[in-house]
Amino acid sequence: FFPSNPSGLGFFSPPHPLLKGRGRRKGGRERDRKTENERERERERERETRENERTRERTREQERKRERTRRERERKRKNEREKTRERENERERAGERENERENEREREM
Repeated sequence: FFPSNPSGLGFFSPPHPLLKGRGRRKGGRERDRKTENERERERERERETRENERTRERTREQERKRERTRRERERKRKNEREKTRERENERERAGERENERENEREREM
């Protein structure tokens, strides 16, 4: 009687690594290949999902940056208009004061 596993450790010992899978049907290896391909496709889908999410996040970040820049420019423009308006009002008041002084001098004469 020749033992089918050459490790010689007895009937219930695990098969020798070189003998592993020899007794399996061809379909078993085929199934393994399919599941491996399926796992590979799953990993690919997950990688694409992560890439898409990163792309969306970058796009959102760029959009936020553009919005911040736009608000900043708008705020500066508003401040500039306000300053211009203040200067014009100040010139107008100075002109009115000058007219008042002119009228005062004419009345004194």
